[in-house]
Amino acid sequence: MSSSRIHSRTRVGIVGAGPAGLMLSHLLARAGIDSVAIDLRSREEIERTHRAGILEQDSVDLLVGTGVSDRVHRDGYQHDGIDLAFGGGSHRIDFRGLVGASTYLYPQQDVFADLADARERDGGDVRFGVTDVSVDDLLSAPVMRFTDAGGAAHEVRAEFLVGADGSRSLCRRMVPEAERRQYFREYPFAWFGILTEAPPSAPELIYNHSPRGFALISQRTETLQRMYFQCDSAEDANAWSDDRIWTELQARLDANGHVLKEGPITSRTVLPFRSFVQEPMHYGRLVLAGDAAHTVPPTGAKGLNLALADVRVLAEELERALTTDDPAPLTSYSERALHRVWKAQHFSYWMTTMLHTLPDATPFDVRRQEGELASVTGSAAGSTYLAEAYTGWPGGR
Repeated sequence: MSSSRIHSRTRVGIVGAGPAGLMLSHLLARAGIDSVAIDLRSREEIERTHRAGILEQDSVDLLVGTGVSDRVHRDGYQHDGIDLAFGGGSHRIDFRGLVGASTYLYPQQDVFADLADARERDGGDVRFGVTDVSVDDLLSAPVMRFTDAGGAAHEVRAEFLVGADGSRSLCRRMVPEAERRQYFREYPFAWFGILTEAPPSAPELIYNHSPRGFALISQRTETLQRMYFQCDSAEDANAWSDDRIWTELQARLDANGHVLKEGPITSRTVLPFRSFVQEPMHYGRLVLAGDAAHTVPPTGAKGLNLALADVRVLAEELERALTTDDPAPLTSYSERALHRVWKAQHFSYWMTTMLHTLPDATPFDVRRQEGELASVTGSAAGSTYLAEAYTGWPGGR
């Protein structure tokens, strides 16, 4: 069988050509390092997958500063704060005033499109729509095998292999159990997410706490909005009519003085909540990045930003490893990345538990959460911590 394969070599093989894999390929190319990136999905399939997109300041700077695209500045929406709504009122956290930073509303599929266009513009080797993916020889001379979209079988030898293949990572499973530690947390609720054809209900995001459960009011464009409300993880999204959805959302926001602008609901889905980290983020000449190594609840808007922060550090450490032909810098990558990952895990957990109603919550629990929110919004120190963590720790810290 191997004789029928097309054999080739590259310096870095990348399994996964989503934002993390493409950004890594882009950064490596800027350092003169060739790579091959593959993905099971077609480019069109990835671009059609609607994902949240709150970008930290560093993520925006990475896209623009490395020449991917400046479209985030032209088509994105700069947000200088968020509203925390609870206890019958609304309280703005002023990012710009507190920490001198902003976030940008820019959907993940647009980040992906910018990166895919940049790799195509620069002649990057990216193969979408592959099948039969396997990896081997991770301790010595990694190999990446796959069948391309045209049906040709390939075997690509690399000096290092990167698993950027998402939360169901094939590469992560290749790390022997004795060589890894895994940390999990399952949450007893999910988000019911909708896309609606309506004008924005607010200029910035609203994080809404109420005795009926959490709700998040986000935006996409001037005519398309994204909204979420807390639900049971076993909820059937198709069992909810538009009227029932709007009644529930309006009731949760009305408790704190907000009224939503309604419109036709074009998409609905239930998103489970999960936290996960695998340590270390490397094994032999294999290294993990993004969701392949860690996932966070969406409350703190950290998932995509963590993936981009990972590969910013990984590109530096891979360049060192390739220069010396030594995997030792991968240990440095893992330590540097995990420092930020666990800070983000804490922030996401804190935001989640502060804002969501647990299934067995008592009236005391709900009032205690309101007291915690009042402590955050009524304190310059508390508000500054939230603003700093939400907009992102600068300089890859």
